[in-house]
Amino acid sequence: MFPVLIKIGPLTLHTYGFLLAVGVLAAILLILKLSKQQNIDQRVMADFMFYTILIGLLGAKIFLFVTEFKFYSQNPGEIKNLITSAGTFYGGLIFGALFAAWFLRKHKLNFRVLGDMVGPSLALAHFFGRMGCFFAGCCWGREAQGCSIAVEFTDKHTTTGVPLNVPMYPTQLMEAILNLLNFIILMILYQKKKFHGQVFALYIFNYSIIRFIVEFFRGDDDRGYIFGGMDHPFTSFSAPQLISVIGVITAIVLYKIFKKKGETPVEPEPQKRKKEAKQ
Repeated sequence: MFPVLIKIGPLTLHTYGFLLAVGVLAAILLILKLSKQQNIDQRVMADFMFYTILIGLLGAKIFLFVTEFKFYSQNPGEIKNLITSAGTFYGGLIFGALFAAWFLRKHKLNFRVLGDMVGPSLALAHFFGRMGCFFAGCCWGREAQGCSIAVEFTDKHTTTGVPLNVPMYPTQLMEAILNLLNFIILMILYQKKKFHGQVFALYIFNYSIIRFIVEFFRGDDDRGYIFGGMDHPFTSFSAPQLISVIGVITAIVLYKIFKKKGETPVEPEPQKRKKEAKQ
């Protein structure tokens, strides 16, 4: 665990915040690059990303507050920590997606085209975000005595509540690696997609599977359970797993709808020129 990246006098740069910022910046640059290939107005795209990120962050905090209402109602002093908390990823994704749908409709932009750009970008940003979780010591795994890949957190100054000096599954690294793999798969598909929306649907499907599996190994008990609990992780069903199941179903439905529309992607100009040069 390495929660503080740089500390110079009163100036403190937290590792989680730094990596999250790097992830957001990488996602923005990727979306701008892909949207430029599709000849989409860059000013509109800048507005789209700014407000979507803002609404997404707000939604992540609201979702965390709602799912943990019992805790915050009993500990009202902790509400102020929502300001610095990143919230929950699913909350940010849901709120951001709803706003994005409204924005794209208002500006008459193709949701499927934009979704194919956003999917890989989210996976890339999430990779950096989960790396930040690892360094901060949040979103930790269950106790894993005797496991060869177990990690122990030892920084006594942590404020995340992670158990110290206890072998645990490295759930942050597990999800980070899987998100990076998801990003690579989606970018390969983006170059070969058969119809608009294919990449976006696969992003939802892939991440839902990733989160559903990682949930079995999570050790922080503030995510809420539909039934069961931390004592029986493999026979319990958490709130994020319910959302993951909904995500899988949604992805399959969207895939079929988008495929039925049959919109053939237009090859980006840079690729066209490369092919013509080879010929």
